[in-house]
Parts: sequence; C-alpha cells; structure tokens
Amino acid sequence: MPANKNALIRYRIIDRCLSNRYRRWTLNDLLEACAAALYEMEGVDGVSLRTIQSDIQTMRSDKLGYNAPIEVYDLKYYRYSDPDYSITNMPLSANDLEVLKDATNLLSHLTEFTYFSEMSDVVGRLQDKIASSATGRKPIIHFDSVPNLKGLAFIKPLYDYIAQKQSLKITYQSYSAHKSQSFTVYPYLLKEYRNRWFLYCSRKKDLLLFNLALDRMISIEPANEPFRENPRFDPEHYFDNLVGVTKSIDTPARLITFWVSKNDLHYILTKPIHSSQTLVQQNEDGSAILTINVVVNKELFTTFLGFGREIKVISPRDVSCYIRKQLTQALELY
Repeated sequence: MPANKNALIRYRIIDRCLSNRYRRWTLNDLLEACAAALYEMEGVDGVSLRTIQSDIQTMRSDKLGYNAPIEVYDLKYYRYSDPDYSITNMPLSANDLEVLKDATNLLSHLTEFTYFSEMSDVVGRLQDKIASSATGRKPIIHFDSVPNLKGLAFIKPLYDYIAQKQSLKITYQSYSAHKSQSFTVYPYLLKEYRNRWFLYCSRKKDLLLFNLALDRMISIEPANEPFRENPRFDPEHYFDNLVGVTKSIDTPARLITFWVSKNDLHYILTKPIHSSQTLVQQNEDGSAILTINVVVNKELFTTFLGFGREIKVISPRDVSCYIRKQLTQALELY
C-alpha cells in the first residue's frame, strides 16, 4: 500500500509540473520535484530516475485510465501536448465518488464547530458536485464564478511556488501602464476578492509588501534569488481591518460612522460591511447610525457608493467629502 500511495503522489507531482507551462521540465527536474514532495509528505528519502521514467510510461498508458499526452520536445524537455490536459480533469470513478461521499459527510459534521465553520460553502459545493456526478442530475447549488477571467491559469503554479518558497520573476502590466515591466518578488499568499485573484508578495530591494492582480500578469518564472520572508506580514491578521485587498502594512484603521436608511438597515445588519460593524443608534424613522473600524481604501469607497442613497457617510469628513464628490460627478453624466 505505501508503494501505491507514493506512486500516486509522484503522478500528482508530475501532473502538476507538466501542467505548469511557464517552466521547462527535464527528467531531472521532475525527479527533484517528486523527491521533495515524497520527503515532505511521507518522509521518503530519494527516488530513482528509472522510477520517474516508469511513472511517465504508466501515465501515458491506459493502466490507470490517464492516457496522458506527455511529449518530449527539443530532445530534452517534457510537457503535455494538450495544454488543457490534467489527470485532475478526469471523470470520477464509482470508488472515487464513494470515498468523496464519506469524506464530505465527515466534513459536514465538522462545520458545526466554530473553527471549521468557514468550510461550510466548500462542503456544500462538494456535496452538490458529488451528487450531480453520481446521479446525472443538474446541480442544485450555483457558486458565483467568472470562468473566462484572465489569470486563472496562474493560480496553480503560483500556489506551488509559494509552497516551495520560490522567488519569482513576474512580467506585469497594470491598467494605467502603457507597457509591461518585469521585477523580482517573494510570493507569500493568494487571495480571492469578488472573483478576482491577487498575489501578495514583497519586492526584492526593500521587502515592500504589495499585491498583484493575476489578470494583469503576463508571465511568471522562477528567479535565481534566495527567498526572503517578510517578518511584518501576518496573513492571519493582515485582513482584520480591511474591506477588499488594498492597504500597506503601516496604514492605520479609522472609525467610519455612517447612516443607513430604513430600507437597507435589515440587509446591512444581517450582512455587515465589516466584522467590526457596530450599531450605535436606532432612529425612530427606522434608520440607524453604525460604525466600522477599517482602513480607508478604494474598495471601501466602492462598497459605500454601491448603496447609493441608502447609506450616508457621516465621518471622517474627508471620506464623506470624497464620496460626495464622486456622486456629484456621477450625476453630471446624466
């Protein structure tokens, strides 16, 4: 059984490598990636070149149903001839479905505990997907997504690079830039916000922390630069005072006081703008005064502006004046 388990780990690592078309993979590269994964996951030390060659042949064959289109190019490098292929895209077997069903049943019980409550949407997604695959019925749960969003192909390689603590050279073009630029960064975290993905990283020269939108990335590749952690970046608490994704480490939170109309009060109370939201005053007309303690950024302004006349920011004054200016300029368009 351990040998089978180790083989499955190798297949997954080889698949992950060959799916990453932003790097050229030699047989030795695949061997090193598999050896590192086996040592980290199972404490197994070493794997032979012959084993990796045998794994590639097995993946190419129909023994496990993979029929992987692995090709050699330039007489040295390996890749999938079909860029969309992955063994993870294969349909689930009946045994796979049973195993997943048992696992999701266990997870559904764990979500009753506060520590695991954030997994509830993931469990719901899994249960619906498994039932759809097993019975052929249409899905019952639909999760918001943008399948054709640019940059999604970078998620998997970036995840691997972060796990391997690999410095990166990224070619990037922001919305305001006329041409792209390349720079070296140390990647730490992937974050999703409103169906867009962002990479949090530090730049090489001074460890300044910033985020890069994956849909503005042109290419990524390993950099020949020792990886450096940013001791000031704590992903567990970095987002505690944040709506959205934008702030610097030193930006302090501010107390935002705002009025909410009777029409939207119940919605705001049941779906707070931020976890720090506090009801300060309930008015006789059904409206209310609330506060949140957050960093002021573009995403916060966008959130308030999205409520239109149902929300009015009272203080700080500079925040209130900025929103008023935006609304005035928007009115002039009509």
